[in-house]
Amino acid sequence: MNKGKYFAGKVTAILLTVVLSMGIFTGCGGSNEGQDSGSITITNVSYDPTRELYTAYNELFAAHYKEETGKDIEIVQSHGGSGSQARSVIEGNDADVVTLALAHDITSIEDAGMIDAGWLDEFPSNSSPYTSTIVFLVRSGNEKGIHDWDDLIKDGIEVITPDPKSSGGACWNFLAAWDYADKKYNGDEELMKDFVAKLYNNVIVMDSGARGATTTFVENGQGDVLLAWENEALLALEQYPGEYEIVTPSISILAEPSVAIVDENVEKNNTADVAKEYLEYLYTDDAQRIIGENYYRPSNETILNEFADTFDLSVNLCTIDDFGGWDKAYADFFADGAIFDEIYQQ
Repeated sequence: MNKGKYFAGKVTAILLTVVLSMGIFTGCGGSNEGQDSGSITITNVSYDPTRELYTAYNELFAAHYKEETGKDIEIVQSHGGSGSQARSVIEGNDADVVTLALAHDITSIEDAGMIDAGWLDEFPSNSSPYTSTIVFLVRSGNEKGIHDWDDLIKDGIEVITPDPKSSGGACWNFLAAWDYADKKYNGDEELMKDFVAKLYNNVIVMDSGARGATTTFVENGQGDVLLAWENEALLALEQYPGEYEIVTPSISILAEPSVAIVDENVEKNNTADVAKEYLEYLYTDDAQRIIGENYYRPSNETILNEFADTFDLSVNLCTIDDFGGWDKAYADFFADGAIFDEIYQQ
């Protein structure tokens, strides 16, 4: 296996974003001293696996913005575990927009007074310009015979998944497993907890973010199965043809990454209009196709169907509404002392 290929792809994506932004690849963005000279800077704080997507999208948007306004735009990107990224914004990361893995992470920034109420309805589709789901990535040949969630609790199966305390993707992973257990045991919570506890007993590495978990599985060769964003799994197939397979479980979850303007920061940075346009443009046909090409599911159903050969559109998906919405789901499962802590401590 060429261990450097996947990493090289990540470095290329980062370098392209740096070139586009004409700045340092950090979470610190901010002032728009160059506005009067015909340029503007915004910062997009995002989660781990969107590096390649926003490298491509930022180039598209910069060309659009130049054509529309005559101004150059410098887009600074920051990537990490979604929960960690939300905390970084609260602690001073000068994001103009956030494009995070789940609504709860943006709500935490709202609760800190930095995002206005009603952000979820500011853009179409619950402010989710793309969706994804959770799949299993296994090594070619699938020697351990991993086909569904039941196989992940067998003795000797080594699972890789990130930490729900810092990773949005990890939260989606957990909820998909929980929904499977719910249906398997007809809502018997003790049996459900036991099932998920057995799964996490088989986790041998719990990285802080989804991209770190992919690196552990793909580059470092650890584990038998990676619980992965669909886009991460498809990217691995592209980077390592013939070396991995995707297994779609019988039940997964509709993962809805969310986007929002950080109102407090755009007011300070004088970037409200461009931040809004940056997120609105994600819903245009050109951007939706870039989204599909980067293995996210476009929110535009017509364009999504153009990628029917890429995505399994027949998979049985639960949704966050089945858990009472993100506020309730986070309180029930991921807050300190909630179900994840309970089963993981066991």
